[in-house]
Parts: sequence; structure tokens; C-alpha cells
Amino acid sequence: MREKKLGLVVPSSNTTMEREFWEYRPKELLIYTSRMKLTDVTPQALEDMYYHSVRASSEVADAEVDLILYGCTTGSLLKGVEWERNIVEKIERETGIKTITTSGAVISALKKLKVNEVEVYTPYIDSLNELERKFLEENDIKVIKMEGLRILKNTEIGKLDDMVAYEMALKGKTEGVNGIFISCTNFRTFRVLDRIERERGVPVTSSNASSLWLALRELKINPKEKNGVYSIKLFE
Repeated sequence: MREKKLGLVVPSSNTTMEREFWEYRPKELLIYTSRMKLTDVTPQALEDMYYHSVRASSEVADAEVDLILYGCTTGSLLKGVEWERNIVEKIERETGIKTITTSGAVISALKKLKVNEVEVYTPYIDSLNELERKFLEENDIKVIKMEGLRILKNTEIGKLDDMVAYEMALKGKTEGVNGIFISCTNFRTFRVLDRIERERGVPVTSSNASSLWLALRELKINPKEKNGVYSIKLFE
């Protein structure tokens, strides 16, 4: 199978998404990255970051990538469903390359897993959690519980060990949910997702797992190794 090229567009302060993708990528997947200016994770900063999206996407397009991924969860859901669609349409119009976003991938993943009542764990401040809740519920996914770490600086999010996500998901157990979502492309999760899924007994995904899953599906790449992140139900 020929190699496929993914153009990844991330916030400038993201130190996790590329790392997880490269550590777990199938050998057929090559990743080329560009960055958009962001330091603190606030609604205004994410809106300002959006104006760098065409420049960053055009840069990875120059590498003749097969797919572009706008790799930021709250940045791609900031103002709801139409905001996410506008990002996709704007980048596709400017580059001529098929484009997906992390928030769009999350919705596709949760629907694939038949999750409609979810627990959500994030590193975000409260205002971003509420915007994410609204976006999920606009997509007919009811948020039963949402818990955030209220971290403002994105590089601090990137320093979190993946056991932080594990402990949040295990301690936060509530009744009536049929899935768990761990949000933020700068929040490490890949090494603990299968463990959370086994111990909680419900499907689990994260921003990066959803993004990688949808990118591989769009590129028609089927991972052969079923360990680590590929062991979770999303990749079945």
C-alpha cells in the first residue's frame, strides 16, 4: 500500500498531538505539520487562532498532502456546528484538499460508538467546557457529566501525564452514561484509553483518538496492530 500524507494543523503551543500520532501511526501514514499562534486556551485566543488557519493549511498543502486535519477541539467547535463547517469549507476552498476537524471527528466517533449519553473530561477552563457541552448537545449527544482541570496555559496542559486522564475517568464514574470522551488534542491519552475502557465497561475515545481514527478512515488505512489505542472499540 502506498504511503498517505496527512497535513496536521495544530496550535503553536501543542506538544502532544504530533507525538501521539507519530508514536502510534501505521507505517503507511506520513504526517506533515503546520502551526497557528496560541498560548492560553481561552475563547478569544481560539477565535484569534482561527485567522491563521488558511495560512497554516496552505503550508501543509504545499507538501501535496492527501488530507488536512484541523487539530484543535475547542478551536473547531468554538461557535457551534456552523463554525466547524465553516472551517472545513474555508480550508477546502483555499487548498482544494479534503479537510476534517477534531470536533467533527469526535462527533463521528461518538456516533459510530452509539454513544448518546456521555461523561466528558477536559483540562479546560469552565467557559470552554460550556461551549463544548453546547456543541455536543447540538449534535444530539447528552452530556451527563463534565469535569475540567481549569488550566489556562496550553503548554501546562501538554505537560500532564496520561495518568491524569485515567484518574479523572475512573474517579468520575456516574450512572446512566454509555460512553466517555476525553477532550483536548494537547491532553495525552493514548496509553490509557484501552485501560479506561476495560475498567469502566463503556466505549472510550479522546480528541486525538477520534482524530486519528477519522483520518485513517478517510485515507483508507487499516491499522494492522491491535495494541494500545487500536484496542479500543472505536478501531474495531
